[in-house]
Amino acid sequence: DHGYNPTLIVDTVEGASPSPSEVQNGHADASPSSSDCLCQPAQDRDQMRANIINEIMSTERHYIKHLKDICEGYFRQCKKRRDMFNDDQLRVIFGNIEDIYRFQMGFVRDLEKQYNTEEPHLSEIGPCFLEHQDGFWIYSEYCNNHVDACMELSRLMKDGRYQQFFEACRLVQQMIDIAIDGFLLTPVQKICKYPLQLAELLKYTVQEHSDYRYVAAALAVMRNVTQQINERKRRLENIEKIAQWQASVLDWEGDDILDRSSELVYTGEMSWIYQPYGRSQTRVFFLFDHQMVLCKKDLIRRDILYYKGRINMDRYNVVDAVDGRDDDFNVSVKNAFKLSNKDSDEIHIFLAKKLEEKLRWLRGFHEERKMVQEDEKIGFEISEYQKRQAAMTVRRMTKQKGHRSVPPGYPPPMDPMNPGQYLVGDSMEQSEFEFPEPERCKSPFWQSFSRLTPFRK
Repeated sequence: DHGYNPTLIVDTVEGASPSPSEVQNGHADASPSSSDCLCQPAQDRDQMRANIINEIMSTERHYIKHLKDICEGYFRQCKKRRDMFNDDQLRVIFGNIEDIYRFQMGFVRDLEKQYNTEEPHLSEIGPCFLEHQDGFWIYSEYCNNHVDACMELSRLMKDGRYQQFFEACRLVQQMIDIAIDGFLLTPVQKICKYPLQLAELLKYTVQEHSDYRYVAAALAVMRNVTQQINERKRRLENIEKIAQWQASVLDWEGDDILDRSSELVYTGEMSWIYQPYGRSQTRVFFLFDHQMVLCKKDLIRRDILYYKGRINMDRYNVVDAVDGRDDDFNVSVKNAFKLSNKDSDEIHIFLAKKLEEKLRWLRGFHEERKMVQEDEKIGFEISEYQKRQAAMTVRRMTKQKGHRSVPPGYPPPMDPMNPGQYLVGDSMEQSEFEFPEPERCKSPFWQSFSRLTPFRK
């Protein structure tokens, strides 16, 4: 059996020493509430904080050793065996593990400088997390790649040569008795463990402590990092469904959606006028990150879509349009907005059926730009391997059916202001409403992709 035991990894590899509230397997055991901590004598609180600081330092040192073993014991040995591993396989299996190793060494060096060996409870480690907060984003790439790494290892392990090779690497490096997939899981566990450790540390840090506000800020930062990593992992899990959707659209032209995009932000049907033609057309629009795809319904089979083009969102600004006569098109508009090309006079105008629908589109465009900026910040992208896997899955599904099936119906518009909620039909009553900042959540669109009925007027 070449699986792994997560409990064994956390308990043994990280070598966590006992603490007032042990953090294991990504879960925090029951611990005293904040009010209980404040009621404890100062000496006891200081001791509890010292214990947590010591635990953090101990686990960081063990983790560095663990990363070194992966890089030197496995990765570098694999690179020597070109007869067994090509570059693509090495990228899939190990991802950016060497980048993580280099980052963690710098992070631990700074932690050691802030560590008070004589009086650990006086240590100020919060600023270290804040100074290195941008560096933690490199875990996103590793976590996104981890599922593919496990799949590739599982495939290789069917060959006895690879079993013997990886076991020999472990013995030469004198690593503990855990399979390679168990070792490669640890960085995923580690990034998820930071918020738990910081929450525990904050619980035993009085507000008067010089480290209090830094630990509180570090906790917020690391929670955001793990949340965004989970969000991007969710998006990667949906790429097969995006490829499946593209395969269902007839007369597709140009690049695949996955070449630039990884998330469907919003979709709906609107009237569209495009210069220089100035003729109104009804189209179904699919807003992805970086691009918006235009489709036309079949005249007979309204659940069938034909590809009619796309708009590169990176080259356009979204402009609200006032109800009344529009100067650019010399037509009367209502519930409209425009896309204006940043480099030319090209303008598109879109007319929604209702004000609520227009506002949802505007918020969708705002969310799309926000997503693009966040992705650029952390370097999020879909690897060529992941694109190939998605394409292979779609081809396999099509082949199993034996013929081209009727394309699945596209979804009703999703509400970007209330994720997880579909928009109701035209009977929706117009009323006063508020638009909260959208929160990312698991989209039901892809979950129910095969069950959705076509959008109808």
